[in-house]
Amino acid sequence: MTSINRAKFAVGDLVHHRLFDYRGVVVDIDPGFQASEEWYQAVAKSRPPRDQPWYHVLVHGAVHTTYVAERNLEHDTLGEPITHPLLAQFFSRFENGHYVREGRIN
Repeated sequence: MTSINRAKFAVGDLVHHRLFDYRGVVVDIDPGFQASEEWYQAVAKSRPPRDQPWYHVLVHGAVHTTYVAERNLEHDTLGEPITHPLLAQFFSRFENGHYVREGRIN
């Protein structure tokens, strides 16, 4: 079983960042940390594990994305859609508290 199979969240899942209190949606998953050592030292202040899944997240009400370790995320309990200018590039619709990707999305 690979790390990606053990990922707690899936693409399209709504998540909540435990430390920074923001909501978002997962758009991609890395099986382990994939950014540079410099980025990790400068940004990952809580020193989350590199060998566990990391998530690319569109942040609700913002224009940026984040790269977050699994241990800093939890399932979002609101279940409401988020607003982000890149949503349509990743997903075709919001259904039952989850974003859905159908066919080829540009």
